[in-house]
Amino acid sequence: MVTKVVMPRLSLTMRTGSVGKWYKHEGEKVEKGEPIVEIISEKATYDLEAPASGILRKILVGEGEEAPVDAVIAVITAPDEQLSEAEITFKVPEEVAEAKERIPASPAAKRLAREYGVDLSLVKGTGPEGRIVEEDVRRFIEESCGVQPKIREVIPLRGYRKTAAERVSASFRTAPHSTVMMSVDFSEAVKLHEKLQVSYTTIIVAAAAKALSENPIINSTLESDKIKVFEDINIGVAVATEHGLVVPVIHNADKKSLREIDGALKDLMEKAREGRLRKEELSGGTFTVSNLGMYDVEFFTPIINPPEAAILGVGKIIEKPAKSIDGSIIFKPFVMLSLSYDHRIVDGVPAAKFLQRVKHYLESLSFR
Repeated sequence: MVTKVVMPRLSLTMRTGSVGKWYKHEGEKVEKGEPIVEIISEKATYDLEAPASGILRKILVGEGEEAPVDAVIAVITAPDEQLSEAEITFKVPEEVAEAKERIPASPAAKRLAREYGVDLSLVKGTGPEGRIVEEDVRRFIEESCGVQPKIREVIPLRGYRKTAAERVSASFRTAPHSTVMMSVDFSEAVKLHEKLQVSYTTIIVAAAAKALSENPIINSTLESDKIKVFEDINIGVAVATEHGLVVPVIHNADKKSLREIDGALKDLMEKAREGRLRKEELSGGTFTVSNLGMYDVEFFTPIINPPEAAILGVGKIIEKPAKSIDGSIIFKPFVMLSLSYDHRIVDGVPAAKFLQRVKHYLESLSFR
């Protein structure tokens, strides 16, 4: 019996996935439920298990290559069963099969062409029977560009980075962004941080969760001609990794204690940096917090994480002069908050009111 191994859909927005590493080679025995290939997509890595026991008869998508969701990436057969060339050709994803038929090129040449956006139909092949090899593509790039700066490194736009690029582009194309900013006295938050040893991001997430419960329009999304206001308050936190930006989600943040939020955040950040996030830890977000304060950024305009309605940007703590109760001038820690919002869903006044409540909770700590 022939069993197809297909590119899994790991989220509703996933369109393509990349093969990171094959754990088995062609001709090797596999057991049902055994991890056989690493899939990279939607800002996470995922070990795909064998759907059946047998022999990994044919790998159709190699390491570093992409395939659309539901495309066949490999074939498993019974130990005594063989595949004809016709059967193998039938199982190759249509996009790949058509490309192979149109333009004979080596896998390395195709990868390089994808990285530089080169149309292979314009490249003259020097390989056997006119096949395009990697050197042909490199020569074409050099001749097309003329004198160019020397390239230090080429970073393929795939996996985490590709997903982030697609989402950011989609956000700016579809959502008219507007941003309001507000300075917050961070004195009480600093004391709480030092007393409980919880992160500043934890405190901000807790304050935002409380403010979202009072301003539900911020916790919403636009679908066609309807605004859907979420019941759950699931706050994503932007995390920088060596593979790009990833946004793990703290589900039901409004129902968690400060300690619970801090524990969940530390666990998610560790998994994010190690590439171990599960798909449920990356999905279901209704609002996002992006803290760049640790990088000495005073304030910035964050980009909305679609399909959410808003995102909160957090800057660094800055000591500023302020008037004390007795009228004397003292220095206090302040933080600038920036709320970017989708103007199709949220108007300026509701956005400002939400930010006021976040400010209130950070200055009073009454969310505890």
